[in-house]
Amino acid sequence: MEKGARHRNNAEKNHPGGSELEASQETGSTGGGVALKKEIGLVSACGIIVGNIIGSGIFVSPKGVLENAGSVGLALIVWIVTGLITAVGALCYAELGVTIPKSGGDYSYVKDIFGGLAGFLRLWIAVLVIYPTNQAVIALTFSNYVLQPLFPTCFPPESGLRLLAAICLLLLTWVNCASVRWATRVQDIFTAGKLLALALIIIMGVVQICKGEYFWLEPKNAFENFQEPDIGLIALAFLQGSFAYGGWNFLNYVTEELVDPYKVANPGEPEDVCGCVPRDGCGLEDRGNE
Repeated sequence: MEKGARHRNNAEKNHPGGSELEASQETGSTGGGVALKKEIGLVSACGIIVGNIIGSGIFVSPKGVLENAGSVGLALIVWIVTGLITAVGALCYAELGVTIPKSGGDYSYVKDIFGGLAGFLRLWIAVLVIYPTNQAVIALTFSNYVLQPLFPTCFPPESGLRLLAAICLLLLTWVNCASVRWATRVQDIFTAGKLLALALIIIMGVVQICKGEYFWLEPKNAFENFQEPDIGLIALAFLQGSFAYGGWNFLNYVTEELVDPYKVANPGEPEDVCGCVPRDGCGLEDRGNE
C-alpha cells in the first residue's frame, strides 16, 4: 500500500494538473452540467411555428381587417404588407437563433445585448402583460367556437366561456410542464387540424370564385369604399393583420431543445454555417480563436 501511495504521489508531482484534467474530461464527457433535452426535430419545429401563427387570429382577424380597412383592395394590401413585415422578422430571428443559441427568445437577446436590467424588464412585461392577454384571447376564442353550436339562437353564457377557457389553459399548461414530447405531439395534431380547416375555407372560396362570385375582387370594385377612410381605422387594420401573423418568433424560445438548430434555420445549407463543426453553442468562439 505504501508503494502504491508513493507511486500516486510521484505521478501527481510529475503531472500536477492530472487530477483536475481527469475531472474536467469527465465533466465534458457528460455534457458539461444541466441542459435541456434536445427532442424537437425539424418537423416539430415547423409545427411549432405554423401552429402558433395559424391560431385563433387567422379565423378572427379577417373580419376586423376588412371592417377597418374600408375596402376589399385595401384589406388585401394590409395582408400583404403585414406578411412581408412578418417574413423579415422571421428571417432576422432565424439568424439570431443560430448566433445566440439560447432558449428564451426576446429575453435572451435583450439580456445579452442591453444587459440584465433590460432583459429582466422585458421578461416581466411579457410574463405579466403580453402573453397572458394573448393566451386569454386565444382560449376565449376557442371556447366560443366550441360552445356556439350548443347555443344556435343566442350567444354562449360568459361564465361558460370563461370556465372552458380556464380549463383549456390549465390542461395545456400541464401538458407543457409534463413533457416536451407530449407538447410537440399535441402541437402537431392541432396544427394539422387548423391546416385542414384553412384548406376547407380556401377550397370553398375557390369554388365560389369559379361560380362567378368575384365582384369585389375586380379592380374597378376592389377599392370602392363602404365607409369613410380613416387613418386610425387603417392602423387598427394593420394591428389586426399583425395579430393574425403572431407566433413567428416562438421557436426561438426553445432553441436549446432543437436537435439541430442550424438545420432548422437553414434547411437548404450545409451544417457548418458558422465555419466550424456545429455543436452546442455557436461558432463565434471558433472565429474568435482564429
